[in-house]
Amino acid sequence: MMSMRLKYFISSFLLFTGMFFAQQSEKVSILKIDTILARKMSVRAILVDKNKLWFAADQNVFGYYDCKKKKITEKKLLLDNRTMEFRSIAQTKRYVFVANVGSPACIFRIDKKTLDYSVVFQDNHKDAFLDSMVFMDNDTGIVVGDPIDNCLTILITNDGGKHWEKVPCEMLPKTEKGEAAFAASNSNVVVKGSKIWIVSGGVKSRVFYSENGKDFVVNDLPIVQGLSMTGAFTADFYNDKIGFVAGGDYEKPTMNKANKVLTTDGGMSWKTVADDMGFGYASCVQFVPKSNGRKIVAVGASGVFYSSDSGTNWQKLSDDTTLFTIRFSDEHTFFAAGKDKIVKMEISE
Repeated sequence: MMSMRLKYFISSFLLFTGMFFAQQSEKVSILKIDTILARKMSVRAILVDKNKLWFAADQNVFGYYDCKKKKITEKKLLLDNRTMEFRSIAQTKRYVFVANVGSPACIFRIDKKTLDYSVVFQDNHKDAFLDSMVFMDNDTGIVVGDPIDNCLTILITNDGGKHWEKVPCEMLPKTEKGEAAFAASNSNVVVKGSKIWIVSGGVKSRVFYSENGKDFVVNDLPIVQGLSMTGAFTADFYNDKIGFVAGGDYEKPTMNKANKVLTTDGGMSWKTVADDMGFGYASCVQFVPKSNGRKIVAVGASGVFYSSDSGTNWQKLSDDTTLFTIRFSDEHTFFAAGKDKIVKMEISE
């Protein structure tokens, strides 16, 4: 017969572990979804700016949503009657910057007040393809593009985006054959202070770390790779230590093994999490603000997913598989954009 003391110990242990794991994997729900924009277009570049959401899309479209007035303002950025698709967006205090995919590759600078714009950089190389961009502060920004001449395309500005300089290949690590950067959601380059992380994918998937955009340390990622549409598609860092990378196999969108990796040492080492669990191919991942690096939201071919334990367990929030990119405005609200729409989602625990 089991003693009363042993029974008490077992029941107390089970209660404690149940409470522990419940805390580790908190459940949330979507309280509200507001459709901000709905029409035929593809939106992969968004950013939050106080009470505005700036966006850039295909068909030369650029604009913003005024969250207070609940009003969309749009215009087309035109250059030589070309049809362009914008997949990169970044900002300083005064300007918004967008970049198109394909060649010629251009960076546009748009005044936030007047929406007047100008082209501040153009690369006519036949293989030019800009993938993502971000500013560290009002002066310093970085743009990442596909490899040319066996190195990533890296553009740096130190004057607020007025001028951009391409970092010479002689100063950069060599890329491997079939290694590329993906323009999935303007999230393959992340900055925290002066620290920069760039993730690559394709035949080889790695993370490039720098504190000046010129001197890089390169580490392999333990993520699925080896084919042209595999590897890391998106990254985010909560602080300069905790980071998350996701992606997978674009051509096998339900495969959910070795497509999520976590670092807790600033990207020097990585470990896979949630193998055979949660989402498959993901185009964008973002940490929830004020979550101590534990809460994450991802979108992609499997829908919208949420984790409260740094990616160990995942909960599906939505079956919507048409969203490409997300950005948080606060810990309870994020904007999502993709095929034919931009939406605002509110979540609650």
